[in-house]
Formats: sequence, C-alpha cells, structure tokens
Amino acid sequence: MRRTRNKRAASSGAALFASAVLTFGTFAEAEPLPAEAIRSSIDEHVMEAIALYREFLSLPNDAQYPDDISALVEWLETEFGERGFETRRIETAGNPALYAGRLTDPELPTVLVYLQADGQPVDRNAWNQADPFLAVLKERDADGNWVEIPWQRLEQGIDPDWRIFARSASDSKGPMTQFMTAIELLDSHGFVAAYNLKVLIDTEEEMGSPNLAAAIGSNRELLAADMLLIFDGPPHASNDPTVSFGARGIATVTLTTWGPKVAQHSGHYGNFVPNPVFRLSRLLASMKDEDGVVQIDGFYDGIELTDDVRAILAAVPDDEAAILAGMGIAEPETVGESLQEALQYPSLNVRGISAAWVGSEARTIIPPTATAEIDIRLVAESDPERLIGLVREHIESQGYHVVDRPPTDAERTEHARIATMTFEISYGAFRSDFDAPPGRMARAGMRHLFGEEPILIRSMGGSIPIAPIIDALGIPAATVPTVNIDNNQHSPNENLRLGNFVEGIAILMSVLSQTPE
Repeated sequence: MRRTRNKRAASSGAALFASAVLTFGTFAEAEPLPAEAIRSSIDEHVMEAIALYREFLSLPNDAQYPDDISALVEWLETEFGERGFETRRIETAGNPALYAGRLTDPELPTVLVYLQADGQPVDRNAWNQADPFLAVLKERDADGNWVEIPWQRLEQGIDPDWRIFARSASDSKGPMTQFMTAIELLDSHGFVAAYNLKVLIDTEEEMGSPNLAAAIGSNRELLAADMLLIFDGPPHASNDPTVSFGARGIATVTLTTWGPKVAQHSGHYGNFVPNPVFRLSRLLASMKDEDGVVQIDGFYDGIELTDDVRAILAAVPDDEAAILAGMGIAEPETVGESLQEALQYPSLNVRGISAAWVGSEARTIIPPTATAEIDIRLVAESDPERLIGLVREHIESQGYHVVDRPPTDAERTEHARIATMTFEISYGAFRSDFDAPPGRMARAGMRHLFGEEPILIRSMGGSIPIAPIIDALGIPAATVPTVNIDNNQHSPNENLRLGNFVEGIAILMSVLSQTPE
C-alpha cells in the first residue's frame, strides 16, 4: 500500500512537491497552516500514514544486530529522500547514524531535529501476538482485555482508543512516522518554512548512544544549528499537550560482594562462612534511608530549588494520589515535596539483584557472590564522575576493599569485606530555558493547535542522549512528546493509541509550521 502511494506521489504530486522544496525557507516569515487545515489534511491521509507506520514497524531494529540496522537505515534514506531531504550516513564505531537535511538559505535560522530509530530487544514469548515486528490492531473487550481486530475495521472509521501493538510502536517509530507524515502533508499544502531543517537519526539510543558524542564532535559543521527539537516520548500523565525542557542523564554501576570461591552447603558452614547476600543487602540499605533519601554524603550537593522554580513545578497538574494508587503504593519517597520536585534531584535505583537460585531451583547453599545493578539518574547540576566517586567512597566507608575486577586469592585472605565496583556513564543531563528559541517554537505550535498553553515540564525523569548534542553544538533544546504515556515502552506488548498517533501528526505539523524567533 505504501509503495503504491509513493509511486503515485512520484508522478501526480511531483510538481507540487518540487515547488514546495524550491521555495522552502525563502521568506523571512512563514504563515502557520490553520489548525482546521491541519486536522482535515490528516483526516484525508490517515490511512496512508498508518500504512507507512506498519511498514516501518515491520523492520527489526535491535541495535545489537548491525545487518538489521543497515536495512533500517537504507529504508529511511529512501523515505527521507522522497520527502526532499539530502541524506548522509554518519559512520561511527558502531551502527551508523543518519543525517537528513533540507537547506535553502544560509541567512535563515536552522532547526535540528533529533529522532530515534532503534528499539529495545524483544522476548517473543512475552508478546501477545505472533511477531512483535508484525503490527496488530487491538481493542479492549468487555473485560478490559486487549483483543486483536482486523485492519479492515479502520475502513469503517477510526476509534481513537484502538491501539497498534508492535516493538518500537511508541519508542520511537511512532514519533518518526508522525514527523515524516507531517513533513509530507505540509509540503502538500505548499507550506514555506522560514528555516533550514536538519535531522539527526540515532540508531543506538537504546544502547545508551555510546558513539553519538564522538560522531557529533566529528560532524559539527554538518549538524550546526541554532536550536534543537526532540520528538520523542510520552507527554504528561494527563495525556494533555506537553513541552519539556530537560531530561536527566544516566550512569550505571555494577556492584558485587564476595563469599566463598564456590557455593557451600549451608548446613555444613552456616553461621561460619559469611553470606555475600547479607553483606550486599546491608551495603545497599546503607545508601538510602526508609524514606528513600540517599544517605551518601554530598549526593544532592548543588541542587537548589528557588521559589520561582517551585512555582513552575507546582503548575504541573500531577494527580499524585492516582499515580500511587495505580501502582498499588500507599506512600511515596520523600526526596522532594512532590513528584516534579523529586525529578530535579539525582536518583539512585537498584534495578536488579542476582545471587544463587530461587523458586523450584532454590538450594540450601551459601552463594559465592551477590550482584546488584544500579542506575543513577543525573541532573544538570550533577557531575557524573563526582557522583560515582561518592558512591565508591561510601562503600569504602562501610569497611570494604573496593576493586574493579574479581579479587585475587591474596586479597581474599587479606580483606574481610571485598566489593567489585564497575561503572559506565552513558550521558549527562540537559535543561534549557522555557523561553529559549526551541521552547518558544514548540509552545507557539501547541497554542496554535489547541488554543492554550501546554503543560511545561522543567525536566523529564527519564534519559535521552541530548546532552552530547547540546554540549558539542552549544544550542538550546525542547522536547515535544506525542505518544500515550501507558504505551509499555521497553516492555512486551508496546503500543501506540491511535488517537495519539493522529494527534501527534497534528502537533508536529503545527510546531513545524511556526517561525523560529
């Protein structure tokens, strides 16, 4: 279906598209497309947008498989080329990133857009469909369960609460499809943008973008811009229009405590041989108090929430009671006085623990090791190297000899308590002003479409690899989220609500039709 549409566009729509490209960015002012025209245009072309989306979803995109990423990049080169972009692969030590540009006038401002093409790995057995890369359409039955329905139902009309289930449906092929569709529909209206447009497509985001910083550093001229817009992620929990201006960075720590060289019979040696699980448990418990406040000296240093900042945070309409009830939790941690305040501080989270066996495989042994995987969410005021150092110093203060490898026999006999600690800093945090150019452009687009100011989020709790772009190019950024918050991203049965898919196209059309200030 998608290829048929492309062939038709190449013939009947070529003249209109060529005209749009030739005049793209030739005026100092661009009149935004009326909201009514945006919505009617989407209504007319929504089936084609869904067909494009389904085709995109069918392409495996786990960054651990370079051949799949190569095929994905080739598909993107074709799709962006058909929309008037000049594309170029940015080679890295891993998978290539992709650059796409529509440049017409060096005197005009340049908008850089960040998009993500790769996705999380899949456990096919955990998905309620035959193949996570073959999208299915579902609706809720009377019992609230998601049941598959035929795609032909769309021809009778779209229910905004139907959902499309597939890997990367929301994170982040949905926003990428919304962007490609928005560009195509703006072109079909002969819209003339008052800026040059560049796009950076990351193919290793779910791996922590390990090669992105070096790639940007080597391509500063290619990626040079005045501002950055990020089309990714879900909006506020209310599902209302949202613009966010920052995100926390992330670092990870692997912490292992050591017991006997091999597992020992707990009957023979219980009460005599130390169990590394108890040691790890006490070590982790020493890092946070009962209220969830990190007890590592200096961990929160540098964060100051002024009255103005607190007012901004308080304006976010969080229903904290509903959030907690939905999770089955009675009380929150008390790092901040609210959810939004809590997100302004670095966090320390145990994301997994492993030691010996459980369930039907449990056995009466003293395990040789206990390992905790920890993630640290970074904020703009945090120096990641410093925080990692504070964690290490805290472990040492608990009487541990800390190494970055398995201990030697000599170390085992010399030190009563040994911990192996390794770490990785993926990327830092970023935060831009609400009134910086990308924030003004995003907010203007939201007001144009909805008639009111969107919810403004100072900093998202999650992490996206934007800090390397901002650091290398020296530009401000804003994020425009366009997918439903309950989308199961990173989990089995990831999905995108059709109402959000359609609304996201409208949002991007409105934002992209604004004039940067």
